[in-house]
Amino acid sequence: MDRLSNTVRPYAWGSTTAIPELLGVAPTGEPQAEMWMGAHPGAPSRLTRISGASETPTEQPLTDVIAADPERELGAAAVGKFGPRLPFLLKLLAAGAPLSLQVHPDLEQAKKGYEDEERRSVPIDAPHRTYKDANHKPELICALTPFEGLCGFRRPTEAAQAMAALGVDSLKPYVDLLGAHPEEAALREVLTAILTADPAEMAETVTAAAAAAERLGGAHAPYARIAHHFPGDPGVIAAMLLNYVQLQPGEALFLGAGVPHAYLGGLGVEIMANSDNVLRCGLTPKHIDVPELLRIVRFEATDPGILRPEASPSGEELYETPVDEFRLSRYDLSPGAAPVDLTRPTPQILLCTAGAPRVGTLDLAPGSSVFVPSGETVEASGTGTLFRATVVA
Repeated sequence: MDRLSNTVRPYAWGSTTAIPELLGVAPTGEPQAEMWMGAHPGAPSRLTRISGASETPTEQPLTDVIAADPERELGAAAVGKFGPRLPFLLKLLAAGAPLSLQVHPDLEQAKKGYEDEERRSVPIDAPHRTYKDANHKPELICALTPFEGLCGFRRPTEAAQAMAALGVDSLKPYVDLLGAHPEEAALREVLTAILTADPAEMAETVTAAAAAAERLGGAHAPYARIAHHFPGDPGVIAAMLLNYVQLQPGEALFLGAGVPHAYLGGLGVEIMANSDNVLRCGLTPKHIDVPELLRIVRFEATDPGILRPEASPSGEELYETPVDEFRLSRYDLSPGAAPVDLTRPTPQILLCTAGAPRVGTLDLAPGSSVFVPSGETVEASGTGTLFRATVVA
């Protein structure tokens, strides 16, 4: 078992205070958006081990540790199922402003899209490149504080009512389209119209809609706040097609393939399949591949499906999801209770979010984490909250 040293990503939308407050350190004044825990090549966690012939412990990226002996670190079952890599990325995510409105491909779409762009020699770092790898990117966000987001299409009639209440003439064609049937075709037509509208005309529509949303307040207030960060962006109007969700601490959302979503604010634990494939559909200055986006999005009205953990006799509270690349659960440890056996035949990352639990021989504090290789015996005791990230293999 190894204590991890992790990188904090300073994306512009990040909160300047949430992660420092959890870690118990002074804010720097810069946004601190995500703390990455795992073996993503862009910012792998680091740990200190003795390696090779050297008897001196050295700091190494987790990517190198896994590459040196995948079966020892991950277990034969995980390697057989996912290959010699850690298939998930765990994060602390702190949104101080809305993230882009986005959607992720399924595994088949990702493979085909990646192969196509490779065949056409689109540079991997090109701003118009859509597929960075051949993997899908399902994800789960669990709130540590009250957390706002958008998740999946709401009923077209609800979106039409919200738009109509703004009293903006240029929104009336969308309102009329949302009353058409079938609902899936109506959602597709409206999103297409929003994303392909004349930019100058759309900017005027967004400005008028934002002013009206601010006047109305209530259920319209989130769209006024979004427009404040993205003035004139068509994603402000596209956001009105989606379910607005407020999570309380401990509640979670699962984002599967084809589901449009955006995080608006709050601190949470996020876990995802290890991929960089994102198709954006608004609230961003980055490239939007409209034809590919319309092929990937699932145009169906859905309930956002707020998840609450399912408790077991062992004290583990599991967030059930339909994917194998990650499995997220939580332990609330109490003083004086018997140690909890966390041993598993799969690799684990354990993250402390509250209290001062003891994991093996290591004392953890909020924001600290450890990597536990496959099969290594490990117990947790003391007081606090631990999140466990592993795989289904």
